[in-house]
Amino acid sequence: MARRSPRRPRTARLTRRQRRLFRLTRTVVLAWVLVAGGMWWAQDGEPSGPAVAAGSATPAAKASKTAQVPEATPTAKPTPTTKPRPTAKPTSSAKPAPAPSPVKKAEPLPAPLPPSAAKRLAIPAITIEAPVVGLGLDRSGALRSPPVDNPRLVGWYEGGPTPGEKGTAIAVGHRDTRTGPAIFLNLDSLKPGNTVRVTREDGLTAVFTVDRVRTYDKDRFPDREVYGQADRPELRLLTCGGSFRPKGGYAANVVVFAHLTAVLKA
Repeated sequence: MARRSPRRPRTARLTRRQRRLFRLTRTVVLAWVLVAGGMWWAQDGEPSGPAVAAGSATPAAKASKTAQVPEATPTAKPTPTTKPRPTAKPTSSAKPAPAPSPVKKAEPLPAPLPPSAAKRLAIPAITIEAPVVGLGLDRSGALRSPPVDNPRLVGWYEGGPTPGEKGTAIAVGHRDTRTGPAIFLNLDSLKPGNTVRVTREDGLTAVFTVDRVRTYDKDRFPDREVYGQADRPELRLLTCGGSFRPKGGYAANVVVFAHLTAVLKA
């Protein structure tokens, strides 16, 4: 008689089934864990923003995270759009720029006066007021000087225009004499803008405004510039200047250039 294998107890067969069930359950659970974990891991790497519709992801997005390559940093930055800067407004402490002063128009010069001999000359800037005498030329053609014994006189060249006429009137005076200072001692201190007033025999006073003051060596005296004729009424005042030499006198001449700017009636 063949021998039969002894039967295992029911508890052993149940244990085998349980093991199969356990293995199956473990496989299912492991598969679910892998799927759920993969979905969670994939979602963890996505940037925040609107959700992407299912099936719209590109192949690159579906690749494994370990295979992703970081994007290269751009070498050039985009140029921002230039916006106009708002005009700066003055602060409360800023003061508005002053309005430019209106340009003053030059006043028209008076018309030339008819001939009339000079009687008196006054220069307010150096406190001068003196009588005027007529002078002529000596035998050599040089202008004579006022009398030395009266240093307070001013000489006017009678052969030229009278003060206020069209042309160049010439007046001379001593700077000093053997007895002391004379009428034109401070003539070289005049400045442009100072006035010279010459009262004439007709009662009119010709007012001249100083343009410039120059000192010329007698050896290089500009005769044409000083004595030359002008297209308007002008005046020259002359006296000695420069260094003094006992034998030769003064080495230069002081010349005041002026032009007629007003006429006053007595």
